Amino acid sequence: MHRRNFIAASAAAVAVPALGLSSFAHAAESGAADTEIVLGLTGILSGPLGAPIKVVAAGAGLAFDAVNAQGGLSGRKIRLVSLDDELVPEKAVANYEKLLGEHRAFAFFGCVGSGTTAAAAKVLNQSGAPMVGGYAVSDSAREKVAGSGYFVRATFAREAQALVQHLTTIGVSRIAVAYLDNPGGAEVAKLVEAALATLQLKPVAAVPVKGDGSANEASGKALADSKAQAVIMYLGGGIGGEVMKAAWAAGGRQMFYGMSIVPGDVTARLVGDKTSGLAISQIVPYPWSEVDAGAREYRQLAERAKVDVGYLSYEGYVNALVMIEALRRTGRDLTRARLHATLKAMKLRVNNMEIDFTGASNTGSRFIEMVRVTKEGKFLR
Repeated sequence: MHRRNFIAASAAAVAVPALGLSSFAHAAESGAADTEIVLGLTGILSGPLGAPIKVVAAGAGLAFDAVNAQGGLSGRKIRLVSLDDELVPEKAVANYEKLLGEHRAFAFFGCVGSGTTAAAAKVLNQSGAPMVGGYAVSDSAREKVAGSGYFVRATFAREAQALVQHLTTIGVSRIAVAYLDNPGGAEVAKLVEAALATLQLKPVAAVPVKGDGSANEASGKALADSKAQAVIMYLGGGIGGEVMKAAWAAGGRQMFYGMSIVPGDVTARLVGDKTSGLAISQIVPYPWSEVDAGAREYRQLAERAKVDVGYLSYEGYVNALVMIEALRRTGRDLTRARLHATLKAMKLRVNNMEIDFTGASNTGSRFIEMVRVTKEGKFLR
């Protein structure tokens, strides 16, 4: 993979203080051995919410494998170790500790969930291990791991604002929200409510949806009964599609708008012809771009590895490029303190996204783009 094809840095490698041999020895003990860099991932990898996470991780693997095929970074190969926490905070904390101890992870990458990430704040702080590129992590959870976590995707507050602005611009004022029944989902519902409040509006319904899919029918009926013109969904996996079908079966006539965790292709397989009414806010650029060399390279790698081309795998890929560049800039003398210093000073342009961790926020991107989903599961800008 040619570096210039996927990344244009706005600054050279950052200057960080020289560290002694003891620090290097500590880094080696923590996973940055002479021959490899171990990255740890904990997230839900099972059930209806686990399928998309595996696709995100597969996209990241494309970038890591491409770098490894060229000899790695300063002679070190990158190895990603993934553990299933079922989105349970206690299991996630145990996984973080297992990744640090048993698997000797040097840093964390692509970890999933709000409650699980917030619960790991103490472990992250004590270990000093940076965490990069989390997925489906609420804005408040990001704040709780400030100093440890670096998030690429735009905040959910920004997504909520973009969706509400779009809907109200086209004359829609009766808006409901359907959200995963967990702390992160409840927070997103509040963010939608706050975005509506700036326009003196309130959601006509806020419907929690069980992550195991057990309450899809009841949730769909509640949305139908709300008489909303449009529903903003924060629902992962196939849950969004099932809730849409249940709402229509109960007599609902709403339009549906998904936040970026809604997989359009999966939803299209479930909903069929009615999919064309679905729009989704995306937090990475169009993966099928013919203009962007980085997107073309991603597609070539995905097709060769038989990884689904789409927003999910592309997000994992982009996150991995950010992780790779941070490790590359840190250099051969790889310690956690040096990697933190690199990340905090990092500005770059990656696949047409501006990433900047130099400000007060630990979220690097503000990119949002609205796309439509066709009945074939394809996306139109």
